[in-house]
Amino acid sequence: MDAILVALAAQHAEFGGLLESLTDDDWGRPTRCEGWDVYDVVLHMAQTDEFAITAIGGGLEGLGGWAGQVDANAAAYVESQRGAASTELRNRWLAAGRSLRETLAAADPHLRVQWVTNKLSIHTLAATRLSECWIHSNDVAEAVGVDLAPTDRLEHIARLAWRTLPYAFDGAGKEMHGSVAFELEAPSSAHWSFVPDDEPSTLIAGTAIDLCNVAARRVVPSETALVASGPDAADVLALVRTYA
Repeated sequence: MDAILVALAAQHAEFGGLLESLTDDDWGRPTRCEGWDVYDVVLHMAQTDEFAITAIGGGLEGLGGWAGQVDANAAAYVESQRGAASTELRNRWLAAGRSLRETLAAADPHLRVQWVTNKLSIHTLAATRLSECWIHSNDVAEAVGVDLAPTDRLEHIARLAWRTLPYAFDGAGKEMHGSVAFELEAPSSAHWSFVPDDEPSTLIAGTAIDLCNVAARRVVPSETALVASGPDAADVLALVRTYA
């Protein structure tokens, strides 16, 4: 858990630095999130960090109305809160991120809490917040023409993608034919192996940045150098994800 919190703080710092550099025009630039400009993406991040704090406090128990319509509800929530000045919004996100890190650090990492459509451990929730911040950091960077170099923070995101494959398959109504292993090259050129206890029947190999971008739905597998083999190869690449 400590390592994820360190990574989350570093990702927040990168995103915060990016927001600090934005011009007035940058806030209105369109992003690859359909229908959202940079302002909307930052608002979504502030809202969902606040949402996570509420979840840790047990405030989302009984939530079920988002099932099957997460994107629509997120879009409606953003639309309902547009209007604050960009400086005010940036400060709102900074405060939410700081409070989220403090709340996560004080919580039992094994505690399961309601998050959007299912229950997650605090540990997994922290990884999903890291993943979403990484995804949207790159959405904003791409919109304003900034190149963010990948870092080994991706290890936590790739591990999350690997660990949640059964959930992804279940959500799609598909059965796995066996376990899956990831063999990935880190941005630092280190090698990461995510392997099950038993012999895997499906193997995904390549770079961590390709795997994480596929899991983030930012590129399609055919646009990467990922190599997949085994009975579930195509389904793994189609279903892998790192967000609720």
